[in-house]
Amino acid sequence: MLTLNLVPSSPVTFSKSTSINASSFVNPNLHQRNLKNPCAVLNKPISCGSKISDFSRFHGHPFAQIRDSSTETSNIWEYSSGVSSKTRSLVTRAAAESNPEGETAEVSKPNKTLKLVVVFGLWYFQNIVFNIYNKKVLNIFPFPWLLASFQLFAGSVWMFVLWSLKLQPRPKITKPFIVALLGPALFHTIGHISACVSFSKVAVSFTHVIKSAEPVFSVVFSSFLGDTYPLKVWLSILPIVFGCSLAAVTEVSFNFGGLWCAMISNVGFVLRNIYSKKSLQSFKEVSGLNMYGWISIISLFYLFPVAVFVEGPQWVQGYNKAIEAIGKPTTFYIWVLLSGIFYHLYNQSSYQALDDISPLTFSVGNTMKRVVVIVATVLVFRNPVRPLNALGSAIAIFGTFLYSQVTAKKKIGDEKKS
Repeated sequence: MLTLNLVPSSPVTFSKSTSINASSFVNPNLHQRNLKNPCAVLNKPISCGSKISDFSRFHGHPFAQIRDSSTETSNIWEYSSGVSSKTRSLVTRAAAESNPEGETAEVSKPNKTLKLVVVFGLWYFQNIVFNIYNKKVLNIFPFPWLLASFQLFAGSVWMFVLWSLKLQPRPKITKPFIVALLGPALFHTIGHISACVSFSKVAVSFTHVIKSAEPVFSVVFSSFLGDTYPLKVWLSILPIVFGCSLAAVTEVSFNFGGLWCAMISNVGFVLRNIYSKKSLQSFKEVSGLNMYGWISIISLFYLFPVAVFVEGPQWVQGYNKAIEAIGKPTTFYIWVLLSGIFYHLYNQSSYQALDDISPLTFSVGNTMKRVVVIVATVLVFRNPVRPLNALGSAIAIFGTFLYSQVTAKKKIGDEKKS
């Protein structure tokens, strides 16, 4: 009998340090095992169980969805090329092994950081511009119902332009989708008009301090609806209540109408968030920006007829007084236009920021944004600020920061458990 002895050969080394073990071709069991576990081919302890991030929603932005864009792109590539996900994963990991220094990661990290800096900068800048020109218009034209309607109109036109030019994917509109938006749009309208009325009656900084109390209403309303919160969350809202109370008592421009409207605005936006979670769960495929665009459109239909009823007869006289006070009609038009455009832009930038960062980072950025807006408006309008008022504002905002940290960590923990 002729006997053939096969001895496993030594690894053959190529110029790029890529090793091929000949025994894997001789031993069928080893070859089969490598097919089942592609990571073994690379002879490296690589984890093949990396988890792709799921869709998730952030409490302050119920319409925003955090997507893994790389997953969507890879699915399209896989469909068009016919390459299986396992093969693609193997090739990707092999390419990563050929670059042990991690040059790609080093290049992409600064690019991502730069992108976040730009997005955050635009978000803050647009919010400041909106608050400044919104207040400038209201100082000479105290008709917040008309101005709030125009801001929703400007946002609606902006979205139609994006959809028409295909700069933003146009969502599929169905009757159930519109019906599901009616409730959130109603509460969004209440929150928006109440905030605008508050801006017309008190200083911008005071309205923002009171609006920092939104987490208090969120916890209370959600608890009534059956949600449970740990003790840390309840403790975090105590400094918010104390700080807002101290700021209200010491506010130079205090006005009960402005205070109550800011509180109603908090209620409106909290109910919008809660209602959205219940009614929009079936439309997770719609992006946050598209959802917000349709919310603005429906809110415009809610708000404008009421604005005509509340303020309509006074608009002409108010317009004449505003032109007389400002001197140039063009200046008035520019101010109104800027308030409308930047109202939508800063909301759009917030959704773009949320797409690229974690809820925890977003909550920190949102808290700091409120601080930046308060300081900027105080400097621009030179509002007198008492020491106790500044202290109360700082305590309230710090409480908001604590609340956002606790709830964001709780959300991340809940997602890991699920």
